[in-house]
Amino acid sequence: QVQFVESGGGLVQPGGSLRLSCAASTSSFSIYAMGWYRQAPGKQRELVADITTGGSTNIADSVKGRFTISRDNAKNTVYLQMNSLEPEDTAVYYCNAKSLSGILNYWGKGTLVTVSP
Repeated sequence: QVQFVESGGGLVQPGGSLRLSCAASTSSFSIYAMGWYRQAPGKQRELVADITTGGSTNIADSVKGRFTISRDNAKNTVYLQMNSLEPEDTAVYYCNAKSLSGILNYWGKGTLVTVSP
């Protein structure tokens, strides 16, 4: 079982920036593909960005050019840098760890990001 400590959410004005962090409680962090998902009120959870064990990234079209994902295996941590935030980015953001086989799949509890004047 992997547990996470997510941080960095909060209230920000449109155009502002936030950096989300997700620290995982596992010594095997490097074997997991890591991702950030979000769920806005009344909507389904959606992928925002993910990063493979080798460092390749995939960014959703809706945030491409504004958000970046990175990982620090030495710190067992994945980050989501969010720039030029828009009200449409308001959601609960969830950290996810997935093994290559997909059999192991863990979720954080989420951190709320609110973008509002």
